[in-house]
Amino acid sequence: MSVDFRTRRRVEWADTDQAGIVHFARFFVFMEAAEHAFWRSLGLSVHSQRDNDIISWPRLVAECQYFRPISFEDVLDIHVHLEKHSEKSLRFRFDFHCNGQQIAQGRLKIACCVCNPGEGIRAIPIPDFIAARLSVAAEPSKP
Repeated sequence: MSVDFRTRRRVEWADTDQAGIVHFARFFVFMEAAEHAFWRSLGLSVHSQRDNDIISWPRLVAECQYFRPISFEDVLDIHVHLEKHSEKSLRFRFDFHCNGQQIAQGRLKIACCVCNPGEGIRAIPIPDFIAARLSVAAEPSKP
């Protein structure tokens, strides 16, 4: 399954460090914001309710490689690519570009879980209503 989504983000002052470049940890914020935009593009949310259960996506792996610095007011083009879809988890790759140059590449592996208050978090198979939206997004667009 190949699903791609693109979004943009302007670097804000709060994203930068004393050296005037984006602090490395902010890329994890950028990945999460792009992921949330991806879910919204499918008419879904990273946090939803179904059959009295709260379904959310805890992180299993989060990593990022950095290639070039960027600064305040630079515009990031963020390409979200769903690399792998298994029964209970998804793996995303995030490619960050600015002015045509690759800035960074990140990855998130997330697990589909029931996260009800007062209960332990438990992994579940990705519900059909979510899998169906991912399948539609994976279909090639028709000219």
